[in-house]
Amino acid sequence: MPIPIIVQGVQDGLSSIPHAYSVLKVAPWVLLLAALKYYFGGARNSSERVMHSKVVMVTGGTSGIGASVVHELASRGAQVILLTQHAPSDIFLVEYIEDLRKSTGNQLIYAEQVDLTSLHSIRTFATKWIDNVPPRRLDMLILCAGSSTPSSAPRRVTSDGLDEEWQMNYLSNFHLLSILSPALRVQPPHRDVRVIFTTCASYIGAKLDLTSIDTAPILSTESDPKPKATSKKSKSKKPTASTPKKSGGSLFASSKLSLMVFAHAFQQHLNAYKRPDGQPPCTRVLVVDPGFSRTPGTRRWLTGGSLWGLLFYMMTWPFWWLVLKSPQQGAQSILYAAMEARFGRGTGGWMIKECQEVDFARREITDEKVAKQLWEFSEKQVEVMEMEGAMRRALANKEKGNEEGQTAPTASGTKEQTPGSRRSRKTNK
Repeated sequence: MPIPIIVQGVQDGLSSIPHAYSVLKVAPWVLLLAALKYYFGGARNSSERVMHSKVVMVTGGTSGIGASVVHELASRGAQVILLTQHAPSDIFLVEYIEDLRKSTGNQLIYAEQVDLTSLHSIRTFATKWIDNVPPRRLDMLILCAGSSTPSSAPRRVTSDGLDEEWQMNYLSNFHLLSILSPALRVQPPHRDVRVIFTTCASYIGAKLDLTSIDTAPILSTESDPKPKATSKKSKSKKPTASTPKKSGGSLFASSKLSLMVFAHAFQQHLNAYKRPDGQPPCTRVLVVDPGFSRTPGTRRWLTGGSLWGLLFYMMTWPFWWLVLKSPQQGAQSILYAAMEARFGRGTGGWMIKECQEVDFARREITDEKVAKQLWEFSEKQVEVMEMEGAMRRALANKEKGNEEGQTAPTASGTKEQTPGSRRSRKTNK
């Protein structure tokens, strides 16, 4: 079809082809738009890996980039375990897993209830996972869950009394991996085990200010004033970073920088373990920057959590469609980190962006002193929060027991005499 039209245009001129001049005017702009869309779409994963029999654990796998990662891995035959705040019987989760099984042809997709805003929920799941003989197989752990609160929206606090951004972006991952560490170290030496962290370019502008080893680390950005450190003698106060008074952007960036510091330190922690068989460690840690994508979190941040912001986003949607990646495009670097063969050997600790290895933009990430102070602070924060949570649960159970004790005599004691009953008639005689 195009060849006869081209021949006709050469022989008889462009005027002989209907709408030829209109097409020639529009075609350059269409090609430019396609080129820009391809450029902003980022790199594409070209690596392949046999995923059959692989056990992959994913957080944030029900929406956004995490959902695209889960779909691709399940399509390649991996056994996927979704860590989600929803109960396995939740109708949304049941339908989501059923649709995922049908679209991928993979029945090995399950869900475990793990609320990342609750340290108790994380400990309950993780201890149940490692309390198994023989040890359960675990080939990959992909941490895609996160939270981004618009600066204009009120700060949200978790059930543990921590800022939601800080806990979901950093502390929940620290707590989960701290408990699952034995499950990763016990895997056979021939197995290629990978732990993939997801970060954001905002970590470049964050500042991790560790002023003193005797006080809690103070997380801040260059544009924010430094909050006062908490004294060790004050037992009633929480650590400084538990309730940071900063804007959403600065806290989000600080949490991502802290996550990267922990990721590098966790790789060193795994490498320092001496296996009984004398083999080198089989677990590698990778940090991935998927880029800016049209995820629910990004839309929430762009709209500011308001109806006017949503209206503005809808009016400017063509621009965001052009410059932001789709969730499928954002998942490419994560899939590259999960499948590239050369990441299955070596000492680990790499960073991936646009499907290629890059250097860390901040030297604090590889600083052992900073990592040690942050690790100790995080352990202390988890300990304090879990202790307070245990006390709250104990008080709640006590109050519940008191209420049941007050109603128990009427339920299990002597039956109430109703008018007309045989016992009431005998009593009246």
